[in-house]
Amino acid sequence: MKYVIILADGCADRPLEALGGKTPLEAANIPNMDHFAENGSLYFVKTVPDGLKPGSDVANLSVMGYDPHLYYTGRSPLEAASIGVELKDNQTAFRANTVTLSGEENYADKTMLDYSAGEITTAESTELLKAVEAGLGGGDIHFYPGVSYRHLFVWDDAPDSFKLTPPHDISDRKIADYLPDNPRILELMKASEKILANHPVNKKRVAEGKNPATSLWIWGEGKRPALSKFEDLYGVKGAVVSAVDLIKGIGILAGMKSIDVEGATGNIHTNFDGKAKAAADALLKDGCDLVYVHLEAPDECGHQGDAEGKARSLELIDEKVIGYIKARLDESGEDYKFMVLPDHPTPVSIKTHSGESIPCVMYKKGEGRATGNVYTEACAEKNGAVRTVGHELMKEFLEY
Repeated sequence: MKYVIILADGCADRPLEALGGKTPLEAANIPNMDHFAENGSLYFVKTVPDGLKPGSDVANLSVMGYDPHLYYTGRSPLEAASIGVELKDNQTAFRANTVTLSGEENYADKTMLDYSAGEITTAESTELLKAVEAGLGGGDIHFYPGVSYRHLFVWDDAPDSFKLTPPHDISDRKIADYLPDNPRILELMKASEKILANHPVNKKRVAEGKNPATSLWIWGEGKRPALSKFEDLYGVKGAVVSAVDLIKGIGILAGMKSIDVEGATGNIHTNFDGKAKAAADALLKDGCDLVYVHLEAPDECGHQGDAEGKARSLELIDEKVIGYIKARLDESGEDYKFMVLPDHPTPVSIKTHSGESIPCVMYKKGEGRATGNVYTEACAEKNGAVRTVGHELMKEFLEY
């Protein structure tokens, strides 16, 4: 038996005027997902436990079968594992976004124009992080480049508590009410602005009409976690396919194979074909039993307020990823199961994550239940089958 999990990050949403009162799932042409919903089992699932913030870190841990209350220590330590930074017990890791702030002279008067600096390329942002490390790193602090706008800041013997805000939560807002409560972090952010201001990478981006990376924004702190090995917990050999360090890091810490795909960007322009092929090869050539395919594009479109782009991203996932993997498995003669779900909603109307339950569909090869369902939030809610403990979903899927 082969197991395929398609994690369409943030794809759940609310009805949108731009889509004629439909959600992106309702507006998109997604025949493979609809086939699974029609012939398999469709649930409403709460992936974010009460009391925890609705982030991809908490929600993906839950979907992967790890109780966030037991295993979650912060977002950035998971990303550190992917970047290759092995945290020591006395170190705290933080996410450091390259962001675009407005041009007011006083830092607190600025507005968060773009939490991703125009989805800056990894090559460009790596050069910027090198400059930041040269200017600000050393001693008890260091900066490490990640993917696109997502980077790592590590602080030895840091204080125990912080009040830090994810930049994607404050798009188009004045930053004054969301600045870090730690003076050293705030000073580092301000100092990064001076280093980045005249960097050749940013000058070139401005000349090309792109958003420059004007500052670092530090958030998402945490200590090194200790995940039980996935294969020990569930008895199957797993792999993850993702463009983002968070998911790759969870996989690495869980002892799963993390597969890099050339051209995987984490947005709608990602290499969908390459991800699909890598996933199918992991199952059919590399001896893996389960593959966790994480696709960030719906989440990014949600953060950007792009309703049509979000619907289109779902169509690409359905056609290029699910369709391809299913066809490969059908040709192989292997028995298989699919599970398709988001980690959390990222409603276009609010441009950030929310904590509502999400639609999850499970399908086993050859099923033909003729339920009349399609893969939408409304159908999942109508079924009345709510799973309130998200981290138990993995066991249920494997036993489905």
